[in-house]
Amino acid sequence: MKYRDFGKTGLKVSEVGFGCWAIGGNEHGNSYGQTDDKTSLEAIHKAIDLGCNFFDTADVYGWGHSEELLGKALRSKRDHLIIATKVGGDFYQGHGFQTFTSEYVRFALDKSLERLKTDYVDVYQLHNPPLKALNKPETYEVLKELKREGKIRAWGVSIFDPVEGLAALNVGQPDSLQVVYNVFNAKPADQLFPKAYESGCAIIAREPLANGFLTGKYLPDCEFESGDIRQKWPRDYIRARVYAAKKLDSLLKSDWSTLSISALRYVLMNDQVSVVIPGIKTAEQAIENLSASDSRALSKEAMAALRELQSKSFV
Repeated sequence: MKYRDFGKTGLKVSEVGFGCWAIGGNEHGNSYGQTDDKTSLEAIHKAIDLGCNFFDTADVYGWGHSEELLGKALRSKRDHLIIATKVGGDFYQGHGFQTFTSEYVRFALDKSLERLKTDYVDVYQLHNPPLKALNKPETYEVLKELKREGKIRAWGVSIFDPVEGLAALNVGQPDSLQVVYNVFNAKPADQLFPKAYESGCAIIAREPLANGFLTGKYLPDCEFESGDIRQKWPRDYIRARVYAAKKLDSLLKSDWSTLSISALRYVLMNDQVSVVIPGIKTAEQAIENLSASDSRALSKEAMAALRELQSKSFV
């Protein structure tokens, strides 16, 4: 496992981390299918054995369950590991609520600390706040206070659109930004990554396997169980991703690499990325995904062909 600087925070992170969304389980929906806690804990321990030290979760994943599993698995190794979690999805009121007030952020952090069995969080992130909130300096004040108090070591923002990241950089100057970045969505690398790198802001690349489609394991007529976030996606959208992954599979896969590893290598070839966080549910997935750190870079020929496909939106 190779390690990278986490922006200007002084933290050193494994360049491949552990995305903990899925291990929260599917009891409350909005996840990636059913899970088994024993299997999830085995995956976490395997990742640690392989050199992973960065675990990214959120309080809303499984309504606290993902954090509880991390607290159970990481407690004896806490000082050597980096925990990033998020706040804003107010599941205490039920589905669909977002809250970013100072009072709520403090309340939610205390709850997260209880579940994580720790007295500090390494990276605390606002979870997909609206652009209107990102443009207000007061949105970030509570995070700066919590950092001064020692309850968090760094703070950041998880976003959807690069425009939101640019707003956060200009107004709040976060320690990190988390954003979707993968073969299908390379837009953040155009303006956001250089701006973040210039300001010493770490980049956490999420959804590097495009919600699982860059594993190449899905068929055009695949069905997802109730509660899986992909279950209600438009059928044409699913088919488009499946066919695009099929094209990439023939282009990137080789005797020494799976499509998943190639997709992760694509992200890691951008040295402005601090850490990539593929979702991991099993020890087998941990072994495969973390091996991307020690895999070959994509060839110039493969990258040229890939950029050609990207320019045509994989059509």
